[in-house]
Amino acid sequence: MTTAPTPVPTTPAATAPGGGAGASATATTTSPTTAPAPRRRPLARLGGASWLAAVPLLLFFLVGFGLPTVAIVIGAFTTSSDAETGAGQFTFDNITDSLQGGYRTAMLSSLKLSALTALLATALGLPLAQAIVTSRHGWLRQAVLTASGVLANFGGLPLAFAFVATLGNAGEITKLLHLTDHGWSLYSFTGLTVVYLYFLVPLMVLTITPALDGLRTQWREAAQNNRATTLQYWLHVALPILLPSLLGGFVLLFGSAFAAYATAAAMVGATVPLVSRSIADALSGNVLVGQGNLALALSLNMIVVAVLVMAVYLPLQRRSTRWLS
Repeated sequence: MTTAPTPVPTTPAATAPGGGAGASATATTTSPTTAPAPRRRPLARLGGASWLAAVPLLLFFLVGFGLPTVAIVIGAFTTSSDAETGAGQFTFDNITDSLQGGYRTAMLSSLKLSALTALLATALGLPLAQAIVTSRHGWLRQAVLTASGVLANFGGLPLAFAFVATLGNAGEITKLLHLTDHGWSLYSFTGLTVVYLYFLVPLMVLTITPALDGLRTQWREAAQNNRATTLQYWLHVALPILLPSLLGGFVLLFGSAFAAYATAAAMVGATVPLVSRSIADALSGNVLVGQGNLALALSLNMIVVAVLVMAVYLPLQRRSTRWLS
């Protein structure tokens, strides 16, 4: 009995150039494998339709910020409707007046107060945030961050009342420690600085904590292996890396203090000149009647400062993210 040979399958890749099947039975040739085409995401198939998800946010920004800004710019460069003659005409008088006299003093006082409180809050918030980051107790970290989130948003009339009741002229702590005998006054530039630190320090803790979490333990260990002290590590490693985040936090605190109004208005009134108070006085006619467009010019000055603050903050934020991500 003769057994039939088992046929050897041939593939086009193994077939001889002449088309003979004999050579393909012994020769083995590997053909390159073609990678499957990547599957396109459903949103990518829609082309540019994915931006439709941002339309509600863009509309909110346009209505809530764009239109008021346009109205402020137009009003700042036109005469007031309460003017006796030439109402609605183009003029630079509002901008000029907003940078002179008492309005200039109020702007400089606001800038000074914002810069000082932001600097102090940055210096106080950094070691506090470092203490909770390095703490071994998770509950302490959560408690401090939760309290910081609450205190950073605690302002206005409740904050002013709390400080008046505790550190005012007849406050409990003032009477207990006899602070008035040492020249203490809550209704002054120094008192307002202390009040602003109440919500700026927690805001700094919330801002700098993610950056401190981004410091890798390998960097500290490498510094220790090179016999660097803790001070040298902070001066030559940690602080240079944290510098963009610290500057960004300082700018953020500066903007927050610069825009604050209700706390200062309820506590010090006109004792400490601030640009936000000047805008309220111009709108209400406490000083002169028909100064509504001057108030818009003062608001435009604040918008310019806010734009400059954001122009500094955003690049710093991107740079810190690049290092600590």
